[in-house]
Amino acid sequence: MTYSFYTVDVFTDAIFGGNQLAVFPNAEGLSSEIMQKIAAEFNFSETVFILPPTVNNATKKLRIFTPTQELPFAGHPTLGTAYILGFTDNTINKNDDYKIVFEEEVGLVLVKVKFKNKQPIYTELTSPQLPEFSNQTPSVEELASILTLDTEDLKQDKYYPQAVSCGIPFLFIPLHNRDALKRIKLNSDRWQQILANSWASSLYVFCFDPEKEGSNIRARMFAPGLGVIEDPATGSAATAFGGYLGIRETEEKGIFHWRIEQGFEMGRPSFLEVKTEKSGGNINNIWVGGSSVLVTQGTMEIPNY
Repeated sequence: MTYSFYTVDVFTDAIFGGNQLAVFPNAEGLSSEIMQKIAAEFNFSETVFILPPTVNNATKKLRIFTPTQELPFAGHPTLGTAYILGFTDNTINKNDDYKIVFEEEVGLVLVKVKFKNKQPIYTELTSPQLPEFSNQTPSVEELASILTLDTEDLKQDKYYPQAVSCGIPFLFIPLHNRDALKRIKLNSDRWQQILANSWASSLYVFCFDPEKEGSNIRARMFAPGLGVIEDPATGSAATAFGGYLGIRETEEKGIFHWRIEQGFEMGRPSFLEVKTEKSGGNINNIWVGGSSVLVTQGTMEIPNY
């Protein structure tokens, strides 16, 4: 059978930036095995398959695959899929902001699509889960060896290594500056020895030394366990990062906003907007958003198996 697909660059307003995504808008009839093969064929960090919802209050069901496995939740696939629906779904009111609810393995994910001149210009998701934290992390010496850095490159103040999850766990590692971030060379053997079997095996390394005006943070993300050596823009990590940053804000009430730049070292500049709402010292909501750009539209002929 013939299946249509789109590719989109997410977390960028210019083609060839951001994070690549393939979206199959009518995936009924595809088995899990074939979905995985298609994701491996595209070899993007994620490929999305849209299906009819199976629960009440959901607009669509999403299945999200890396080249090696299915994910319960991912940020840039969720946002990029909403962006594609903003183009293709004629039932959507494109004169105002529009809300879409995706059924994902992690739960229901609310996404807001902003339109200008009836074209989607920005998508923003609400975290499907509040952050879960763990301080069971490797030592600074072990982390430095994984990143091929000196221990002095890692910050050890209130910003210290910590694992956080809003559906997918990430290990957040703060560095002092952008120079250290640029020097990272992931040591796969050390990662395998120390982190491969841990709760949070994906590394999100960051510093408060951005390159572009308007940004607050520079980051890189490495997920060899998911088949992604380095990712140019990671929405699920940014969602959990909103929890990591939020609990470190001294004010107990308010909405805090950060702009993250990622992917520069890969030649795919990306910008992610993160907002965290606190009340009474607790995190109530986390939002992650960004722009997207349509890249291609095509078809794939899938043989019957």
